[in-house]
Amino acid sequence: MVTGGASGIGVETARALAGIGAEVTLAVRNPEAGARVAADIAATTRSKAVRVARLDLTDRASIAALVATWDGPLHILINNAGIMACPEQHTPEGWEMQFATNHLGHFALAIGLHDALAAAGNARIVAVSSAAHMLSPVIFDDIHFAFRRYDPWLAYGQSKTANVLFAVGASARWRSEGITANALNPGAIATNLQRHVGGKLVTPPERQKTREQGAATSVLLATSPLLEGIGGRYFSDCNEAEPVLRRQADDGGVAPYALDPNNAERLWEVSLRSLA
Repeated sequence: MVTGGASGIGVETARALAGIGAEVTLAVRNPEAGARVAADIAATTRSKAVRVARLDLTDRASIAALVATWDGPLHILINNAGIMACPEQHTPEGWEMQFATNHLGHFALAIGLHDALAAAGNARIVAVSSAAHMLSPVIFDDIHFAFRRYDPWLAYGQSKTANVLFAVGASARWRSEGITANALNPGAIATNLQRHVGGKLVTPPERQKTREQGAATSVLLATSPLLEGIGGRYFSDCNEAEPVLRRQADDGGVAPYALDPNNAERLWEVSLRSLA
């Protein structure tokens, strides 16, 4: 299952998996757009097993409906969908929209699909994060900007840190059931993710990637035998990233707070309470 599989690097992630024989479900907010993409993937890969399911990550009923219709084991869950630097918005529950979409929705989906993942015996979860996680740790005392002045980039960075911490937490809890999770930075790719910031990348051209290149690390984490049993880590450019003590000029590495097991435990409990 690839969330956000109808646009951006999600399309190429799904295409690569279908191309090696996987049965792929595109979990998308717009099923009509998803059907067009599924048809294109099927045509280019000759796969007869590309399906579409409706998923709105900010709608708990939508998540529950998808979980209820899933039948059988799930070997790979790629939490790819996301929004970036949007104007201040909150869900009916009062959750800040980027945190709700990028983290809480995927958290609820993974919790709901836990039994299907466990049934696979060697399932993998791939969490698409970003170098923007270095813009902010998770601010546990004010996650939803009830007191802080809203900043779209700090909110985005916080949600991307949460993606990494989810991978750390999920691996710690579920590894004994054969479920591992890793996070990644796909790099700078021109997609509709930039729609709230003028539609353009600010990253220098020499550091930009194609959509296929951006999908490569997701596919690696989902399929490589070198990562069998390995979880709770953060990757970039198809390699594990090294922790850094300061934000780097090239946005390389990973912030230690994003891999901290205590932060992961705290986020897990906060997320469970949010969904209660």
